[in-house]
Amino acid sequence: MTDTATTTARPSAVRRRILDAARRRFYRDGIRTVSADRLIADAEVSKMTFYRHFRSKDDLVVAYLSEVVAEERAALAEARCAHPDDPAEVLRTYARRVGALTCTEGFRGCAFLNAAAEYADATHPVRTVVATHRTWLREELSRILVDLGVTSARVEEAAVQLQMLRDGAMVAGTLDTEPARVAQRLVDAGESVVRDALRD
Repeated sequence: MTDTATTTARPSAVRRRILDAARRRFYRDGIRTVSADRLIADAEVSKMTFYRHFRSKDDLVVAYLSEVVAEERAALAEARCAHPDDPAEVLRTYARRVGALTCTEGFRGCAFLNAAAEYADATHPVRTVVATHRTWLREELSRILVDLGVTSARVEEAAVQLQMLRDGAMVAGTLDTEPARVAQRLVDAGESVVRDALRD
């Protein structure tokens, strides 16, 4: 059973402290390697307090990923609001955001891809959060492609290709010696996918 309160109510100060500690540790060190005891120490709470806010470590992982989901959705919504009549610029803005993330200090790739790699069971609640978010992103990309005039026969494949480019950019950002170039390369590759999809 997962903790759904994160997405429905503002966290208390103590819950916020636990979540902040988890975000830092999970992203930097990996989820499986970080124990609940380590997080309890980082957040400076008692074990009883920790488990009052999160019934298990898995609940905390779901809450952590749910926050990242909310941030990604908000970023895309903001891009749509900033460019309501320019779907191409919405895609460019999203691509630039992905590129900018790869340049941030301590960047260690996509939180969702990292989590999926650590949880092999596709039915696990953590994988459910990841799968739901990825489905949402493909659907959003599909809507933007429709707005650009891509035919229904090409939309799904083009959306998958754009998502693969996004995933690749996240990986490239952790390995390339020039992460600052990831954004422009992602924009260029995305525009190529769109041009190809519009040919039909």
